[in-house]
Amino acid sequence: MKQDIPPNFIVILADDLGYGGLGAYGDSTLKTPNIDYLSENGIRFTDFHSNAPVCSPTRAALMTGNYQQRAGMEGVIYVRGETRKVGLDTGQLTVAKLLQSVGYQTGIMGKWHLGYEKQYNPVHHGFDTFYGYLSGNIDYHTHYDNAGIYDWWHNLDSIYEEGYVTDLITQHAVDFIKQNKKEPFFLYVSQEAPHVPFQGRNDPGYRFPGKEFSYHGPVKDTLEVYNEMVEVMDEGVGDIMDALRESGIEENTLVLFISDNGAEVFGNNGGLSGSKGNLLEGGHRVPGIAYWKGKIKPGESAETILSMDILPTLLKMSGAEFPEELKFDGWTCRTTFLGDKPFKKGYYFGDTETN
Repeated sequence: MKQDIPPNFIVILADDLGYGGLGAYGDSTLKTPNIDYLSENGIRFTDFHSNAPVCSPTRAALMTGNYQQRAGMEGVIYVRGETRKVGLDTGQLTVAKLLQSVGYQTGIMGKWHLGYEKQYNPVHHGFDTFYGYLSGNIDYHTHYDNAGIYDWWHNLDSIYEEGYVTDLITQHAVDFIKQNKKEPFFLYVSQEAPHVPFQGRNDPGYRFPGKEFSYHGPVKDTLEVYNEMVEVMDEGVGDIMDALRESGIEENTLVLFISDNGAEVFGNNGGLSGSKGNLLEGGHRVPGIAYWKGKIKPGESAETILSMDILPTLLKMSGAEFPEELKFDGWTCRTTFLGDKPFKKGYYFGDTETN
């Protein structure tokens, strides 16, 4: 790879996937060969933590590189009540805005959960392309949110697309890769799986306007469906990797696979105390994998890394020039990814003591 070619970045974010919820992290009941491949041929982090034990705050930290409190995103933005009017202020710098400013094409496919109103839409936060939904979870088939409101979008427009949400997110991610293979891109693949409702590919839709429905869905064998949801997501990771290979850009693409918080009680938190929604370790210690063919040496790392560390890391790894006064709470861990060294503590992006 020529040094003057900026790398592509893909961040795949699972939803409510606990620390033990993959084959690579010890779950023998699941078949996750594609994610396991990334782990075996990349870095498997054993101390990766989401910035919060719930969705919205972690996503705000991931987008801004700062503690979520700086953006006012301290809790979940619910579809009902006053929080439906709240969102990530467009004055915030995001990883998409910053990479877009240096020539990257930017896309988000899947869950946003940082504001329902159009003023908070991802296109106002640096994303050129958005296919997905704004709320915390939707029916995997009918695409209605937990308030019975239809929630599937292309940029600022509500659109109808038939299909299983996990597969739709994957297909739009694959299309984005193929369309942008000749220029640097940042792709945020924000999957719904394995967040409830429990629904497999062939289960019926159950959320409809004006109809009462349960939060978790009508499925009785939740374990079987939960496993299917994770495995379908894994298939999607395989499709994304195939798209990179077919496009001839696998060796110029960093792929990160993480989760937004720990699992609920029905998921697998790897024996850790606690679960989603609380500050015990099971609520925020999650899988973290970094893969870059030919660049990242396979292995395991016990470095403590948080969601907010991703933004400064990607900026540093892009090789682009950014203002030295940029300041983040997150630390760049470039040398951990590429040099098998611990990252140094420092706040300023332009600080020569940081990586």
